[in-house]
Amino acid sequence: MPVRKAASRLTSAFAAAGLAAALLLAPSTASADAGFQNWVRSFRSSAMQSGISGTTFDRAFRNVKDIDPEVLEKARYQPEFTAPVWDYFDNRVQEHSIAVGRQMARQWKPWLDRIEAKYGVDRYILLAIWSMESNYGEILKNDKVMRNVVRSLATLAYADKRRAKFARTQLVAALKILQSGDIDESHLTGSWAGAMGHTQFIPTSYQAYAVDVDGNGKRDIWNSVPDALATAANLLRKNGWQAGKTWGYEVNLPAGKLPGGSLSLSKWQSLGVTRASGKPFKRGSDSATLKVPDGRRGPAFLATKNFFVLKRYNNADKYALAVGLLADEIAGYGGLVQDWSRPFTKLSFAEKQELQKRLSTHGYYDGKLDGKIGEGSRNAIKAFQAQAGLTQDGHPSMEVLSKLRGQ
Repeated sequence: MPVRKAASRLTSAFAAAGLAAALLLAPSTASADAGFQNWVRSFRSSAMQSGISGTTFDRAFRNVKDIDPEVLEKARYQPEFTAPVWDYFDNRVQEHSIAVGRQMARQWKPWLDRIEAKYGVDRYILLAIWSMESNYGEILKNDKVMRNVVRSLATLAYADKRRAKFARTQLVAALKILQSGDIDESHLTGSWAGAMGHTQFIPTSYQAYAVDVDGNGKRDIWNSVPDALATAANLLRKNGWQAGKTWGYEVNLPAGKLPGGSLSLSKWQSLGVTRASGKPFKRGSDSATLKVPDGRRGPAFLATKNFFVLKRYNNADKYALAVGLLADEIAGYGGLVQDWSRPFTKLSFAEKQELQKRLSTHGYYDGKLDGKIGEGSRNAIKAFQAQAGLTQDGHPSMEVLSKLRGQ
């Protein structure tokens, strides 16, 4: 979701914490329905003062009769598991996302040519964002994830004190989107926190950056891949994307302490920092900041201005770095020279799917065989490790897969 600094990364896909626990924090269903309807009537006046017509409001809320308890469940759940850096990247920069990205680069080449020429944003960066935000649109097909944006935001505005102000602002923006005619109420869907479309824009960001590049008169990021990619490109361009320049470089570090802050690439070179690929830096006068997300034991990077522009989409170093690394892989520039530091032997994407399948066969796992290791997969691994007398660390390792193959 763009501008997640303001939204506190509200579109993260949190695992369920238990519906009962969430409902204990919310009003009872009967009182919630009555209270919610009173709130809707009150909010109608506020919305109209913000330029929303009564017709638009009534149309948007026609089928919104009560709060969405699953939205509150997701909003209140705080995952116990803190992903190590390798886990974050392994689930996002992997063989499947790279292969699909290359396929999409071929499929959408004419539009990517036009978007890249118009906005100056590298096509592979846009494809990587599309992958990170909605798995190239696959999430939009999942009815369990996509929900009525008006109901979701109204739920948060009514029942979540921490997010009430944010949700009210986004709800008014969502109603303005409906009023503009870009999308109708039956198709105004998004995540539990209101992030919408292929590139997951919250309503206020949609208003600021959405474009109609396919020329059909609608800024449709839900159904038009060109509009969605161009909208992402427009956000990056307006936030200072430098056309023709990279997001950064993987580098080798010399021994000893290095300064912090931004230095020119030529200055970094004089300090003994070199590209991990062995190639020279493209522009020695550009400034860059050193990033070592896994410490000295893992890969190191010099992040240029475009890296920080990517953080306007999601204000997290790991996100911007994952977009950059995935974009480089899709483009065919190659992967990391120095891999992440893991306490186990890494599995390929296909081997992770095999791991999940074998865990499922033995009754430890009932989730998707998607090669992505989330909380469900980790818990299944731990359960198997306990039965097999292994250390219960939950790591998707070759050691665990080999043990399963022997069962």
